Amino acid sequence: MISEFDLHCHTTASDGKHAPADLVARACERGIKTLAITDHDTVEGYREALPVAREKGLNLIPGIELSCVWGGITIHIVGLNFDPQSEVMLAAEKAQIEARKQRSVIIADKLSKKLKHDIDIKDIQAIAGGDGEPSELVGRPHFAQYLIDHDLVPDMATAFKKYLGAGKVGDVKANWPELEKVVRWIVDSGGTAVMAHAHLYNMTRTKLRACMDDFVEAGGSGLEVAYGMMDNNQQGQMKSLAQDYGLKGSCGSDYHGPNRFGLDLGVMPKFPKDIDPVWSDWQLVG
Repeated sequence: MISEFDLHCHTTASDGKHAPADLVARACERGIKTLAITDHDTVEGYREALPVAREKGLNLIPGIELSCVWGGITIHIVGLNFDPQSEVMLAAEKAQIEARKQRSVIIADKLSKKLKHDIDIKDIQAIAGGDGEPSELVGRPHFAQYLIDHDLVPDMATAFKKYLGAGKVGDVKANWPELEKVVRWIVDSGGTAVMAHAHLYNMTRTKLRACMDDFVEAGGSGLEVAYGMMDNNQQGQMKSLAQDYGLKGSCGSDYHGPNRFGLDLGVMPKFPKDIDPVWSDWQLVG
């Protein structure tokens, strides 16, 4: 179903396919009333889209998806409704971009050696920048696109399966901060910290609950309970987790752009009726 709230999606400011203004237009076309652009480790997508959203009457919520580590696992925390100009968030963006820059150099070196193909990091930055200026905000999808463009793999799925997915040569953890630090960045900026797609981390139930213990202790207060193409069983698990920890529920498609699975903005399971939504205490227009 299509939700009127989509609080997890991406633009060309990180690894999405649509420019921020185009994503806002698409959201309006699909009947979405409240949108959070949650680009990886940057708020630039929100900043660029805000004037267009105001013009179209769309509730655009400040958002970001921050990378961190917990127990040696890369975790993503979505920040919502914070002050995008707070000193804490501006410093967080700067730190995350530097971490991504360092990681991209390592990935380029490892892939070059593995494939016996010299990869110039400037080419990857050009892909990350899209039609605009080169960007240092590089992610693995940009490397995957490079491999496709140079006929080193046939498609994105193969790129991740062979070279960039979990445990592969390009799966570099980088110098991500600890989970506690990232949660505090969001909270200290006046926002809500949401554990993103917890059903995808491939943890045991015991380990996931240990992670949630630390997340809540750090100040985390939200969990995605309606996410993209999650199935009924996955949603049930997330709903139970939210209830056990007294967390508010968040929702999002995690839309990056057109894909063969039919995922689009606003596509997600129905929001659970007995979970308090993160937007329950937000001041929304309309």
